[in-house]
Amino acid sequence: MTLATPVLHTARLRLRPFTDADADLLFALHSSTHAMRYWDSAPWTERARAERFIATCGKMADEGTGARVAIDRVSDGAFVGWCGLSAWNPDYRSASLGYILDDGMWGQGYATEAAHALLQWAFDTLELNRVQAEADTRNVASARVLEKLGFVREGTLREDCVVNGEISDSWVFGLLRREWRPSTVPTAAR
Repeated sequence: MTLATPVLHTARLRLRPFTDADADLLFALHSSTHAMRYWDSAPWTERARAERFIATCGKMADEGTGARVAIDRVSDGAFVGWCGLSAWNPDYRSASLGYILDDGMWGQGYATEAAHALLQWAFDTLELNRVQAEADTRNVASARVLEKLGFVREGTLREDCVVNGEISDSWVFGLLRREWRPSTVPTAAR
């Protein structure tokens, strides 16, 4: 079963499928040691990784396992980052949420706004019952984003990642359909 990658709009953002033209921006994002410091893999060192990522996005849609969208700022078209749903399981009506933004875009409410739009689409279109997300325990800002969206911290995965020789823990968050607040529109960070 295929899963069409959506095009979504918010007050400040446009979420859209990736294209080959996004490779340089995607590589710049994922090669940033600052932006990737809490990610579960090391920063990219070769541009070909961006091309493979974009191809994988298409494959996810073709196989119906998830949807990843590029995030652009409406006011100037600037690439903000991306968010996505992976591990979509139609039988369990579940998926996992992930996102990463260019560090110059942090603190402006973009992650919350983009994830809210994607979650709205997922609950409405995919009829999800549960969405799960993980955040490095040192990444308090990401935990706040998830909590603003209504996620509940359910536990800690101890020493679940080793990136560049550094061991870290992750928090596991869950959001159930009955807890979803679709009418709550996230606002920009203060």
